[in-house]
Amino acid sequence: MILSPRNLFFFVKRMVENRDKKLYKGIFLRRYKRFFADFQMEDGSKITAHCPNPGRMTSCMNEGWESILSLSGNPNRKLPYTWEMIHNGKTWIGVNTVRANEIVHEALLKKQIPELALYTEIKREYKVDDSRIDFLLLNPQTSEVCYLEVKSVTYLEKGVYFFPDAVTARGKKHLETLSSLIASDTRGVIFFLVQRSDGKELRMARHIDPAYASAMDEAVQKGVEVMAWECSMKPDKIKLKKTLPVPEYSQ
Repeated sequence: MILSPRNLFFFVKRMVENRDKKLYKGIFLRRYKRFFADFQMEDGSKITAHCPNPGRMTSCMNEGWESILSLSGNPNRKLPYTWEMIHNGKTWIGVNTVRANEIVHEALLKKQIPELALYTEIKREYKVDDSRIDFLLLNPQTSEVCYLEVKSVTYLEKGVYFFPDAVTARGKKHLETLSSLIASDTRGVIFFLVQRSDGKELRMARHIDPAYASAMDEAVQKGVEVMAWECSMKPDKIKLKKTLPVPEYSQ
């Protein structure tokens, strides 16, 4: 595996950040102003942590649920704790959307995604016009190219995972960008990473964002590939577990 200078930077940065973070247990109390969440810690103290999830987090939080928080080693952070996971009594749910790209990146490096295993170069946050794609994958031997966009999924309803959990104009733009890049030697892939393990399949949340669902339909018709994977969730390790059916776009 060949790492570009930018990709190497992200890899080292992640290792340093993970080394400096400690994990703590807490009980979820409430979330407010989107990026703030209160918890009661094991020693009885109450703290406010950063909530790294801009979505509605539907089906992901109830008062009293056990949670995992990381503590940053950065003394300049206003909120040293970050909310990482919550347990609903059945499974851990990864609420930190930033982790999605890290999980997929590790899987790409370890060749754990068969459909993407032939690419030997990985570039992160690749700029395309006025947008950025999460990953650019290259195979120098065949000149094949793959643009890969990752989406974190946590919304569950009646055993079905849905995306998105809120209207996402940005997500719609990503689909349009992917569609425009499709060519004979260029793939476009939307990769849904489900950070929980209590559902059966993935569907578009047409009842929440019909514009995104329509954009997804059009993107698939133009050749964008859809992949969905469920994660194995543990406080100290998140990794890909299994593929999920996406009935709307099954081949």
